[in-house]
Order: sequence, then structure tokens, then C-alpha cells
Amino acid sequence: MKDLQDADALIARLGQDARLAAAALAEASAERKHAALIGAAHALVAAQDRILDANAKDVAFAQEKGLSPAMIDRLVLDPDRIRAIEDGLRAVAEQPDPVGRVLAEWDRPNGLHIQRVATPLGVIGVIYESRPNVTADAAALALKSGNAVILQGGSESLHSSAAIHECLVQGLRQAGLPETAVQMIPTRDREAVGATLRAQGLIDVIIPRGGKGLVGRVQAEARVPVFAHLEGICHVYADADADLDKARRVVVNAKTRRTGICGAAECLLIDRAFYARHGAVLVQDLLDAGVEVRAEGKLADIPGTVPATPEDFGQEFLDSIIAARLVDGVDGAIDHIRTHGSGHTEAILTENDATAARFFNRLDSAILMRNASTQFADGGEFGMGAEIGIATGRMHARGPVGAEQLTSFKYLVTGDGTVRD
Repeated sequence: MKDLQDADALIARLGQDARLAAAALAEASAERKHAALIGAAHALVAAQDRILDANAKDVAFAQEKGLSPAMIDRLVLDPDRIRAIEDGLRAVAEQPDPVGRVLAEWDRPNGLHIQRVATPLGVIGVIYESRPNVTADAAALALKSGNAVILQGGSESLHSSAAIHECLVQGLRQAGLPETAVQMIPTRDREAVGATLRAQGLIDVIIPRGGKGLVGRVQAEARVPVFAHLEGICHVYADADADLDKARRVVVNAKTRRTGICGAAECLLIDRAFYARHGAVLVQDLLDAGVEVRAEGKLADIPGTVPATPEDFGQEFLDSIIAARLVDGVDGAIDHIRTHGSGHTEAILTENDATAARFFNRLDSAILMRNASTQFADGGEFGMGAEIGIATGRMHARGPVGAEQLTSFKYLVTGDGTVRD
């Protein structure tokens, strides 16, 4: 695009088309939305070779830009990942339709019958980096919840996202739904991001998915509501009453399964009593798995660790690096997380019910886990089929944002010639 006016004009056109599509989706039957998603899944399988060719172009572009291995891992598609995208589309398709659910209803002494009913948000803008699977996840969840969506993928995933978008449009077309229900901004120009953030009256909510720079910009500049998390600074706390075998499995998985996702553990907290009983085993397991452990205090005496700096605590590494320190019991862990956490996901490893309850009650992160890996902080793993992002705010959506979280509600009030005194 040549200038800001071009960007604003593009977003205005897409937004107006999306609003018309949203009006049609709001009254679309559950069967049609289901058919569109299943049709998109079929189209995705048929287009696998074309998608992989497009992805190869994106990976080459990312390598030329010098993206980190973790970022490139987010971008890469293979047959297994395409199959996972297909599975996500099918899983969302099979979920109950969230639109029209009666959330509450009651009768008033004046004769009124009142219902609170789930309704679509309208038009959703999704701005994301690297991961082309977000194209399908976001579109599927928006469609299931009766919302139109405008997608803006990262410059590095442009070809992959466009190939997946074609499959989504094919599904809409086959189901007789507006093709403009799922639109993709066809440019790498960063001015389009700014125009999207300014699109009051056209876009009802924006969901950014990406690094701190992107999310911070969206939260700072958006003139419409935002569902987002700025950072995924996830903690795992090994309590004095943790089961050693469970703790060893969870700690390694929480850090190493995929280091570049927002649910990866970034800090290990070990109760001094656990350390007195079991020694360096958790740290040694991480070292053996190839993780750089930035340790403090006694943990820094463990051979192979790197001395931690204060900046390492509260850091989102998104890499094979973890900070580690000893704490004084569950309250020490809670104090540390309150100081350094980002409100995303925290896990406690303990067999003590009272300690687990204290951890759950005194922390207010969007997701709290017991004896489970933080890598489960994912809408698909929560049974949502997919997620459009993780929200750490305290209003409306929190945690994985699935189809149900992309609805609001309205009141339906029925009388019988009822008048107010």
C-alpha cells in the first residue's frame, strides 16, 4: 500500500463486508455452520500439497529474515500439523452451537418472562504472527460462534495462511454462507495493522496472537476492546509434598515439549524442603534434557547451571532456557509468582490438598494447574477444539478463548400487554 489512506480504505472495505456477513451469520443455522467447517476440513486435506508448497516459501522467507529456530518451528507445517489443523476444524464443528443458549431465565411478579441469551460479538479482528494454523483456528471459532472475522497473519506466514484461507472460503461457499465471513488482509504492510486497530464501528473486538512487541502495540493503540495476554511467564512450583516421579515428568515436559509456545514453563520454583529431601534431581533432569538453567542461590552450585540475574525472573524466554530458585513453601512461591508472573498459567506439584487449595485460592492467573504440565494451557487440550488465543484480562474472556468465549448476551423480555405502574 502506498500510504495510510490506502490502509484505512482497505480495512474499511473489509470491515463493511464483514458486518454484512456477520448479520447473515447471526441467524445462520447450526447445521450450515457445521457444514462449512466440515467442508473446509475436506478442502484442507485435498489441498495439502499446495499448502506445503506455500509453507516452504514462507519458511525460506523467515530464514532469510533471520528468525530464531523457535519462531521457525511455529511457522513450519508438515502432514502431521496439517492433520492437526483438520482435526481442530472437525472438533469445533462437532461442538454444541454456542449461539442462542439460554444462560438464565426467570419470571417477575409483574408478569414479565426474562431470558439472557448468548449472541455473537459481531466482527472479530485477529492479528497474529508465525503460526499459520491460527488462520484455521480463528476462522473456525469465529464461524461457530456466529461472528465474521478479519485475519491478519504475520508477514512470514503470508503464503501458508492464504492457502489455508482458500480452504475456509471453499467451505463457506459450499454451505451457502457469505464468503466474506472469513477475510484475510492480503498484504505484509504494517500500516494495515494500525488501520485495523483504528477500525471503530467496523470491528467489535481484536485478538492479537504473537510476541510481546505485537501484543503491546495492540493493547496500547487499539480503539476497540482487546482479548490478549502480553507474556506467558509460566511457573512450576515443586512443593515439599510433591510426588518425585510426577514432578520429574511434569517439569521436563512443561519446559521442553515445545519451548516456543506461551504455555512453556519459564521458571521453576522449588520448596527448600523438597530440595532438602531430593536434592538437585529436577534441575539435573532439565540439564540432561539440554535446557540452560539459570539458577540462584544453592541451585547455582549445581554443576552445569548458569548464575541467574534478577532480570531472568519474570522473563519469557520462549527458548530452551529456564530460571530456577528455591522458595520457602507455598507462600514463598505465591509471593514470587505475584511479583514476577504475567497472569497466564502456573502449576503446583503436590499431594497435599490444603496446599493445592491455598495455591489455587491465592493466585489469580487465568489458568492454575495441579500435577499437570503447563503445556496443557491450550484450548484444544481443554476440549474447545481450538483456541483463538489466551486472555489474561479480568473482563469477559479469560484463559483459552474458544467459541463460547466469543459470544456476548442479550435479554429477551416477554410480556402480555404488560405495562409499568
